[in-house]
Amino acid sequence: MEYSEIRKRIVAAGEKAVKELIKVAEGKIITDDESDLTADKLKNAAAAKKLAIFDAFEIMAKIEAEQAALSDEGDTKKKDSFGGFAERRASGRKK
Repeated sequence: MEYSEIRKRIVAAGEKAVKELIKVAEGKIITDDESDLTADKLKNAAAAKKLAIFDAFEIMAKIEAEQAALSDEGDTKKKDSFGGFAERRASGRKK
């Protein structure tokens, strides 16, 4: 399997993970059956939701970075290269 194809599959899996983390974050902390939760249990449930939200944002940021890298990878394959470091620096210099 090609490297870019693996990266695309990882991005797709990350998007599914974000959707699942959103479900966790949207879920109720207190259900009708558990009206007498202790403060410790409430604190743990709130911390789990916070972690789910932060993890979702972290995954989304990484997905965006990987998608940008994949699109840049496709763009660089199309461009013609004119030599090494000195040539690239010289072509970008304005007089």
